[in-house]
Amino acid sequence: MLRDLGVINGPVLLFGGPYSNAQATRALFAEAKARRISGGDMICTGDVVAYGAAPQITVELIRRSGAAVVAGNCERQLGAGASDCGCGFAAGSTCDQLSRNWYAHALAHVDAAARAWMRACPDVISFRHQGARYAVLHGGLTDVARFVWPSSDAAVFEEEWQAVEAAIGSVDHIIAGHCGLAFIRDTARGRWINPGVIGLPPNDGRQQTRFGLLDGGEIRIHRLSYDAEAAATEMRRAGLTQGYETALLSGYWPSEEILPEGLRGPSLASG
Repeated sequence: MLRDLGVINGPVLLFGGPYSNAQATRALFAEAKARRISGGDMICTGDVVAYGAAPQITVELIRRSGAAVVAGNCERQLGAGASDCGCGFAAGSTCDQLSRNWYAHALAHVDAAARAWMRACPDVISFRHQGARYAVLHGGLTDVARFVWPSSDAAVFEEEWQAVEAAIGSVDHIIAGHCGLAFIRDTARGRWINPGVIGLPPNDGRQQTRFGLLDGGEIRIHRLSYDAEAAATEMRRAGLTQGYETALLSGYWPSEEILPEGLRGPSLASG
């Protein structure tokens, strides 16, 4: 399912993974207000609900904002009432095991209206900005939960680009999410832009998360500061103590096994 937003020639705020982190979501919208960016000029790459303590509140904040949201694996799974997050973690891995608790919490705390909204989220969003056409997806179009990293082989980007253009026609640039890391990769086709996620730091030892700003045809990645202490406290009160609550404060994920070797630990600290 495609949603076309038409032409947006002014600034476009790009973000992913609110992850049930209401504090980070509110901080992002305060940032947008300060930059005079309206909800109609904000686009989310999906996974509104995940690790954090406030799934229902986060959905309501996103819906009230008017931001366009592409369906992530969490929207698909929660919308269908599925038994797992469909995140693409290897079976039996630490991330797979940790996901069981937060996903159960999310499933229990989003209402029928939120799940119906998730089911209506498009698979792809398109828009034009400063003469270029952009496509927005979650992980990949071949697999919503595909992990596309800044270090992925060129063949991965080419495969996804071909899938996108087969589905919606020619595009100049692609915006995607899912992997949790912000990056811009120049490919043979155009830029692959991941604006990062706002709900969890990018495993770099800092509490700040990330969002992107597309303005005048140029993309910049920005840091987002928010009340991480309050978000972590809410997670502990909700019994979400698998390690993601400490990640909000330490800046490091509870497991790095999902990451390619070159992207683990201190290698991200300068990003």
